[in-house]
Amino acid sequence: MQISHCPAGKGSNSTMHSRGSATCNGTSLISTSMLPNRNHTPVNEEQQTSMLSGKIADSDMRVRFPIEEFTEHTTGQKSTTDGNYLKDGIASFHTLKNWETGEQINDTLHHKAKVETGCNSHKCIGSVMHPDRLSCDPRKHVRSEAKKIEVAVDFIKQYYSSMKRKNPAMEEKRLSEVVDSIKTTGSYRLTEYELVFGAKTAWRNAPRCIGRIQWNKLQVFDYRHVDNTGMMFDAICNHLRYGINKGSIRSCVTFFPPRSNDYMHDFRVWNSQLLLYAGYRQENGSIIGDPNNVKFTELCVKLGWKPKGGMFDVLPIVLQAKGEDPDWYEIPKDLILEVDLRHPRFDWFRNLGYKWFAVPAISNMMFDIGGVQFPAAPFNGWYVGTKIARDLCDSSRYNLLEEVARKMSLDTKNESSLWKDVVMVEFNIAILHSFQCERVTMMNHHAASKSFMRHFANEVKTRGGCPGDWVWLTPPISGSLTPIFHQEILNYSLNPSCQYQPDPWIYHVWKGRAVKTKKTMHFKGLAKSVLMMSSMMGKAMANRIKCTILYATETGKSLEYAESLKDIFNHAFSAKVVCMEDYDVSNLEHETLLLVVTSTFGNGDPPENGVSLAQNLLEVTKSEAQREDAKQYSSIHNVTRRSRIMKRERSNPTFFRDEPQNVAEAAGFLSNLRFAVFGLGSRAYPNFCAFAHVIDTLLGEMQGDRLLEMGEGDELCGQEESFRTWAKEVFKTACQTFCVGEDVSADAASKSLMGQDRSWSADKFRVTSDIEDVAPDIVEGLSKIHKKEISVYSMKKTTNLQSNDSGRTTLLVEIDCPESSKIHYLPGDHIGIYPCNQPEIVDRVIARLSDDIGEDTSIQLQIYEERTTALGTISNWVPDKRLPICTLRRALERYLDINSCPTPLLLKHFADCATNEEEKSRLMQLAEGKSKYDEWKFHYMSNIPEVLEEFKSVKIEASLLLSQLHPLQCRYYSISSSASMHPDQVHLTVSVVNYNTEGGKGPMHHGVCSTYLNRASCGDNIHGFVRPATEFRLPDDPTKPVLLIGPGTGIAPFRSFWQQREHEIEKGIACGKMALLFGCRHPQQDHLYKEEIQHAIRCGAITRYETAYSRAPKQPKQYVQDVLKDKLSDLVYQWLVEKKGHLYICGDVTMADCVNKCLIDVMASKGNMDGTEATGYIVKLKEAKRLHEDIFGVTLRTSEVNSKVRIQQEAKSPKI
Repeated sequence: MQISHCPAGKGSNSTMHSRGSATCNGTSLISTSMLPNRNHTPVNEEQQTSMLSGKIADSDMRVRFPIEEFTEHTTGQKSTTDGNYLKDGIASFHTLKNWETGEQINDTLHHKAKVETGCNSHKCIGSVMHPDRLSCDPRKHVRSEAKKIEVAVDFIKQYYSSMKRKNPAMEEKRLSEVVDSIKTTGSYRLTEYELVFGAKTAWRNAPRCIGRIQWNKLQVFDYRHVDNTGMMFDAICNHLRYGINKGSIRSCVTFFPPRSNDYMHDFRVWNSQLLLYAGYRQENGSIIGDPNNVKFTELCVKLGWKPKGGMFDVLPIVLQAKGEDPDWYEIPKDLILEVDLRHPRFDWFRNLGYKWFAVPAISNMMFDIGGVQFPAAPFNGWYVGTKIARDLCDSSRYNLLEEVARKMSLDTKNESSLWKDVVMVEFNIAILHSFQCERVTMMNHHAASKSFMRHFANEVKTRGGCPGDWVWLTPPISGSLTPIFHQEILNYSLNPSCQYQPDPWIYHVWKGRAVKTKKTMHFKGLAKSVLMMSSMMGKAMANRIKCTILYATETGKSLEYAESLKDIFNHAFSAKVVCMEDYDVSNLEHETLLLVVTSTFGNGDPPENGVSLAQNLLEVTKSEAQREDAKQYSSIHNVTRRSRIMKRERSNPTFFRDEPQNVAEAAGFLSNLRFAVFGLGSRAYPNFCAFAHVIDTLLGEMQGDRLLEMGEGDELCGQEESFRTWAKEVFKTACQTFCVGEDVSADAASKSLMGQDRSWSADKFRVTSDIEDVAPDIVEGLSKIHKKEISVYSMKKTTNLQSNDSGRTTLLVEIDCPESSKIHYLPGDHIGIYPCNQPEIVDRVIARLSDDIGEDTSIQLQIYEERTTALGTISNWVPDKRLPICTLRRALERYLDINSCPTPLLLKHFADCATNEEEKSRLMQLAEGKSKYDEWKFHYMSNIPEVLEEFKSVKIEASLLLSQLHPLQCRYYSISSSASMHPDQVHLTVSVVNYNTEGGKGPMHHGVCSTYLNRASCGDNIHGFVRPATEFRLPDDPTKPVLLIGPGTGIAPFRSFWQQREHEIEKGIACGKMALLFGCRHPQQDHLYKEEIQHAIRCGAITRYETAYSRAPKQPKQYVQDVLKDKLSDLVYQWLVEKKGHLYICGDVTMADCVNKCLIDVMASKGNMDGTEATGYIVKLKEAKRLHEDIFGVTLRTSEVNSKVRIQQEAKSPKI
């Protein structure tokens, strides 16, 4: 939104227009007035050449034909006399030429122009300052109801057509609402998103603005709720604070209440710009200061402002609310950024005392958005140097040319010396130099012109045209040296728009004295004022900058962190938390501040409730990428690779360009968005925090503005501390970016990271048995807690697949599916099982509770809630939605996690409940969540009962645990059966987990779900759901060869694969080859499914089978990667490269990493590739969905892996 120059002294090209046209082609170098139609005698070539005034050569083909003959000859289409080309009698486009490059473009957008230009066959008003089409006088221009509806409907359709995802039903509903509102009230209220879209589009449509390339970066402040000038002034201060941004100017607009049906009750800013210099008329007729502002200065004096008499005195802000008499306000000095002018060569220039303000904030124009008019909507961009030069040099303004010319010893008496031109150029040099020295955003007219031409080309490409007033866009100096000068541009008006309007004092009806005096306030007035201020505060809180916090999670940890972010950001913003699966991605382009907290599922996939957003973002990115190979945007794996590359580039000090923030060339889909991402994960996985990196990369590629580099939280080392550090930093950065939070205590905000709104206190939560409602059954209870549709299955039987000599247990779990819970799954899918905590552990927890609650009595967790209403504050106990009515035992057995290590926040609550000072002190140290907590957590792995037994003085109430413990999450297992062979069953392969903590010397811990399944009896209910694994499915083409690699329980999904192949062979379906590489310790002890595999080989489902034994007697250790390299290298290359087959890997992360490295070596050796090429080929296999991984991190070697990763991380950490 660069502020350009007014067109005084400039003329347009001589041209005529059709009567009543909505388009002015005043910049066409050949107009219909120059060339005859077929009813006139053609002018000869010499006449044509003379009329062109040397602009084009007389040999140009275009001047040799009457215009109708010419266009029909060259395009095969006929044109009208205004240059529009006709196809089948309908105007299709208007051709515009660039006379510097010879390129031609076709403008079709002008057909959407509804307002006539005012030009006709007798005159052109292209150089008129305030033409009717760009002006709105409320005393004259009143829209009829039909016109209001027409404009509103057009705007709503524009809004919905701009969305990346179409929603016809929502559009029709909104159109109906708007039309009904106009018919009922005469107007309608724009939604917040519609207002933002309308404001940006109005700037985009502004024909006189040269800086529109940044239209999509406009920051919109919605202050439509204000009802007095005091609130208006606060909003304007916020506007200036944001726009100035310490010199790095940012474009923004502030909207006050729109015009009602009666313009006499308007909200108006009486200043033409928020920052103006006073103009004082002297007795001798001379003027000190800015002559342009003499009338307004006199008005300010009448209102009570005291003049200072200087050359550069900043005038006050004069504001009007509800049509009342205006009030004036002095602008705080810290919001007036001025640049003292100096010259790079003339030292004396600084001593002249010239200066100018940094922000051009226009405040007297009206925004018309879909027929809703905003007479008070100040907006700002940044300056083009020529604008300030003209303000200082024009004879009707400061008129400083002669003064500087004398200093330069120029001959001012002889115009042929071009002294005016010389001084004007030197003024521009001084202005650009001064702003650069002060690091204030400024553009020179050459850069601005090039920027506009890029915008012009992009607009023609994206929407078929770009309205432009050539007279205004061409710079006032060196015009012909800029590319705009040579470009034909159509001038027309679109809605939404910015329009001129009369100065408010012209038609304001004064209701009292012009000079405002302070009024004495009595008690009743004071009380009324207090109530009004309370209302204002509520509205101000509601009008804070919106902050949306998205999360995706499998365990609930990301939600906990998202809620914590909400608490800290609510100190300065209006924050809300939304699950990714509930978020409408079409709202993304209208967001201002977006925070994302997400975990990663498996080895790089999104959590289940993040899948839909990931897919939608990938789709949006496809359309925005504008790359020839759109397929590379279809894979999360590809984005993961790009994210690593981009992160390395951003870490390079030369990555960031030294250019003003607001003059970037591109304005993408999310160019107005500030965002930050925090990822949770485990470094035990190769693709650590991969999904978070995907989101961060996609938002950045769509031109979102990254507030802070992505944060990472490793569950193995310092996750809590990493999150707190990142959260504090992103809050601080956001406050600085949006110029908010000056009155916020950083310490108070930071405390929100420890104590959330749900943090426990004895007077905040309670447990009661005095309830009337009936407790839901387990299925309904689990569904409410986890917000999933859960099915009930029945345990059929379990079989131990290991020999008696093994000492370990791996189960084949067979589950029946009743007809009412018909299960649908495909080979490769997962099933989530909701486990049950062991009864003996539950008993130990209940024994430590101080409440006298019967464990089989139905209870309800309640929270003390305070609500502010019109009648005052209402306080009462209400049910906590987190936990349904249930018995204490059911809550601790089925709903809550008591086996995990307590979080730092829970340890803090334990510390508050401890009576022993030594225990309290130690618990508080652990609650800090730093290295001591990590060391304690990974060494002892203490669960809830063990912590309570270690800290014996802790006396806890049931409400503490019920309100603070995390929900007991489901455990995912790969399905080990084919529904084609077992339509009413689902089979699992489950390793029963048992281990000692403290490095093998501590208490025995048991896996929650594996122990639950191991103890289950035939007929017991099992609760769960199917989770599709779309990335781990057999090929659509069954003839493609597949290689399966799965040591240990990694064989689980492959059992479903070979069963499916057996079924297909039995049905006579042609199937490709299948090779299985299995690994285990001992061939006689833990060779899972040995007999079944032999059967699959006999029936032809498995065509090649290899094994790797790591503990076979009298044999060297072998792992699957060793066999892969030694025995299957040729097969791997042949099947994957030559036959375009598929490879599947299932198992723990360490094995998967080793197999990937082996694959790279195989590709390098067999394909004559270097390491980089081979790595790239493996990545491409993943992108093409021909290399599939189902990776899990929790294994029998979990402690060993965790310890290794933590040691590596600590070695990388800086020593203090």
